[in-house]
Amino acid sequence: MRILLSGLNGHMGKEVVALARQGCRGANIVAGVDFLNTSGNIPCAGSFEYAEADVDCVIDFSHHSCTGKLLEYAIKNRLPLVIATTGQTEEEKKMISDASDVIPIFYAANFSIGIALLIEMAKKAASVLPEAEIEIVEVHHDRKLDAPSGTALAIANALQTVRADATFKAGRNGAGKREKNEIGISSVRMGNIVGIHEVMICTSTQTITLKHEAHSRALFAEGALAAADFICGKTAGLYGMSDMIKI
Repeated sequence: MRILLSGLNGHMGKEVVALARQGCRGANIVAGVDFLNTSGNIPCAGSFEYAEADVDCVIDFSHHSCTGKLLEYAIKNRLPLVIATTGQTEEEKKMISDASDVIPIFYAANFSIGIALLIEMAKKAASVLPEAEIEIVEVHHDRKLDAPSGTALAIANALQTVRADATFKAGRNGAGKREKNEIGISSVRMGNIVGIHEVMICTSTQTITLKHEAHSRALFAEGALAAADFICGKTAGLYGMSDMIKI
């Protein structure tokens, strides 16, 4: 599987290259695109205008501001695309959706296969136990700026697909009892923790706790390479983690 890696010289780009060199998913990073176009022995273009086109798939770990040029390149060359960059604006999300009418695109808020499994199991538990109360707790390093985490919100949004009347409560303080349909989200920032996400589903008689702990950011590179392997050969459309794991 010949891959063009957008964001080759970034932190996650380097993680993808390292995993590919270990033989992960039979991936071969043959070229890259990065505004810092020095990359050792992997040919790297400074823009998509000069990027290699003889590849099987594109993985993007750059910046959401590159969305337009990225999609233009993938469509022009009819290449499957894995978008592992986050933070897209509504306009950029619309561009991704429109492009998926022409090429297969894999797009997810989080590329951890473990998180995808947690989400599917949490949805199942929430649907089987419709009266259960649900709380999400996420823990990250003390340098993380956003709270709740994007992954915690993705979990909550997924749960809302089986709890249509659910409302989100980020942070809990002051007086007042819990509302019947709320999903609580709590954020903790401390130390150098890569990421912990825990979902507690509780009735008056029992509690189910689902927990995922990230040990290394390499897990996102692993998920992106798995997504590339999955999407090669697919027809045009918008794909996500649930399509790949199919619980």
